[in-house]
Amino acid sequence: MPELPQNAGGGSPSATRGWARFKESPFLPAAVLVLILTAAAALFAGSYTYSMADPTPRSIPTALVGSPEQPDGRRFLVGMEKALNTAVKIRPYDTVAEARTAVEEQRVFAILDLREGDRGVVLDLSSASGASVAEVLAEAAPAVSRQTGVAVTVRDINPLQEGDPRGLALFYISLAAVIIGFVGAIQLSVHARALTPIERIACTALYALLGGLAIAATVDWLLGALDLPFVESWLILALTMFTSGMVFTMFNTLVGRWAMLPTWGLMVLLGNPSSGGAVSWPLLPSPLGLIGRWLPPGASVNAQHTAVYFAGHQHAFPFLVLTGWAVVSCGVFWTWRHRHPGGRETHPDGGADAAGAA
Repeated sequence: MPELPQNAGGGSPSATRGWARFKESPFLPAAVLVLILTAAAALFAGSYTYSMADPTPRSIPTALVGSPEQPDGRRFLVGMEKALNTAVKIRPYDTVAEARTAVEEQRVFAILDLREGDRGVVLDLSSASGASVAEVLAEAAPAVSRQTGVAVTVRDINPLQEGDPRGLALFYISLAAVIIGFVGAIQLSVHARALTPIERIACTALYALLGGLAIAATVDWLLGALDLPFVESWLILALTMFTSGMVFTMFNTLVGRWAMLPTWGLMVLLGNPSSGGAVSWPLLPSPLGLIGRWLPPGASVNAQHTAVYFAGHQHAFPFLVLTGWAVVSCGVFWTWRHRHPGGRETHPDGGADAAGAA
């Protein structure tokens, strides 16, 4: 009996031909995208739920004025740590003025004044430092007062603006800058494919400047939700949009059409939940609280937050983070610009430009 032909891989010839046709069809990338989008949906929901759905105190830096050996103060501190199931990280200061300076410089989130003696303690909160932290402390303090018998006076020494009672507006405008930043770069890669590298960087900078202006003008002038230090907030938003756009451009250079995956993962799945905008860093899972400050969304929220609520105490760190990501992204794009799926070549004779290879 003659032997039937065998496929080298062990499969039937018809199956091999079917797989070959499938690989050449548009259904293979479509199937891959279906799987990626399914995983992305789960990761998106999971990352935001993990970090924001049930914020839990990990360690809350708190200024202490007065003797830590004062009996009422000790009982209240122990009660707060037990109620919050966390450590209240005490930093002693000699005067309330020094403690308030620490609040302005965002080294602490609250002030515990023990100088009242037998009359109890004073807990000064700063909603502007972190609305979610202030809310947790404000809810716990009266309950601890009843349990310990220590009278407590709770005050908000640095409240949020009236148009932003939950402290989320800064997170929203930073989120808008991040998302529109890389979406703009995606659209340039699709609809302005023939841009040269320098033109692509310039167009990214242009839409970042105009987009930052539009965001700031909308929330301040049109809606009146925030009273922004306009020029500073505008430039922070513009730098955020430019950085986000160039991050996508960098990944588009390195991995081509799949650039959306690392961009979305870095900026949205990891960067936004860990930014400290919706939930303050002391309430985030510890790794996220540390990582978020080094990513563009967290740096943007940090810079914007200080500009709006702590004028005169701006830090260089968030600007260095944003600038560092922008410089690295531009450098990678420029160094390997021949790999970017776009651009055009200008012929030496001055003839028409030819579209770059895909």
